[in-house]
Amino acid sequence: MGKRIGAQRRGRATGVYTSPSHRHKGGKDGIKYPPINHAKGKVVELLHDPGRSAPLAKAELTSGEKLGRKFKFIAPEGLSINQDISIGDRGDIGPGNILQLHEIPEGTPVYNIESQPGDGGKFVRAGGTMASIVSHGTKTIVQLPSGQFKPFNPNCRATIGVVAGGGRKEKPFMRAGKKFNALRSRGTKYPRVSGVAMNPVDHPHGGGSHQHVGKPSTVSKHAPPGRKVGRLSPKKKKKKK
Repeated sequence: MGKRIGAQRRGRATGVYTSPSHRHKGGKDGIKYPPINHAKGKVVELLHDPGRSAPLAKAELTSGEKLGRKFKFIAPEGLSINQDISIGDRGDIGPGNILQLHEIPEGTPVYNIESQPGDGGKFVRAGGTMASIVSHGTKTIVQLPSGQFKPFNPNCRATIGVVAGGGRKEKPFMRAGKKFNALRSRGTKYPRVSGVAMNPVDHPHGGGSHQHVGKPSTVSKHAPPGRKVGRLSPKKKKKKK
């Protein structure tokens, strides 16, 4: 009997393929905006979150609703400890401040944009990314990092600035162990070996005197929609009369 291939082992959700959520700084609910409309706070700590490409910041509310409460948010570039931030202060357009989209001037860089008002932030959360406010109206048009222009509810919240950690890809890993530990925090197995490089007992594509897939690597046009991924089969050429 052969071994289960990697895709099957991943489906069983064993420890190797499960992200170690107990080490993540966001906790059970993740990093979301606090349910507060107007408040001021101060940054008390900057944190590294395993498995996240951007650093986090911990802030303590110094005025407004729920005085003294602490919350975590994705840190922008240039943020420092003891820096003042605000939530819902329309006149303060500084990095790290949280505002509704209709309160942010056009052309301002933003990140961590809510998909629906109150969901805590869904878009533009990776390190070094930013979106830009394009126009206001019944919907606020935002240009995402991909270049797409997406309409949002004007009451959705976003944070001013650019996500910190933008230069993370410029430094090479240098050692395999560094790569292993980085991907371990995301529940990804490293190194990843191709099936054709394995033995027949380990994978259906393994073995032989040379590397060969063993069957057509394209997907049939008669396959169901769920299987049509990767390389699709080429269309047959029509014969010229």
